[in-house]
Amino acid sequence: MPPIPLTGHPLIDGWLGLELDRVSLHPVHKVPAYFFRMVDLRTRAEVGRINLRLGSEPHVERYAGHVGYFVEPAYRGHGCASRALRLLMRIARGLGIDPLWITCDPDNIPSRRTCERAGAEFIEIVDVPEDCVIYQSGHRRKCRYRLKLSEPGKGSSH
Repeated sequence: MPPIPLTGHPLIDGWLGLELDRVSLHPVHKVPAYFFRMVDLRTRAEVGRINLRLGSEPHVERYAGHVGYFVEPAYRGHGCASRALRLLMRIARGLGIDPLWITCDPDNIPSRRTCERAGAEFIEIVDVPEDCVIYQSGHRRKCRYRLKLSEPGKGSSH
């Protein structure tokens, strides 16, 4: 797995920081992933978790997404997930992932808001195939959001 392309650049946004927890295969989606803890730098409390999944196969781009996140209930409603997602954008860009695909259940309004706050564009709602692990865990449909990472004026065709 390639190293995180941020040597000397801490993953910090105000009081929120990302700390690398591990690098391993994602246990559900079976692709390499970076797993981070979201930390309140003032108290060192764990705010949540976020992971960046590598790979551009159809399962990731269409159903699982490149990113998964969870925010502890006490920290919800404070923009932690969208801030963490923006921090991950730097890593994804450095790894050549563009665009970044993010998915969520259609009725998960907080997650949809997270995607939009981070600058992602809603593309569509897709039906998850019955043979997919996501369907088998009870998620029948997914919203797909595309987050373009190329910087304007850099000559990217995305």
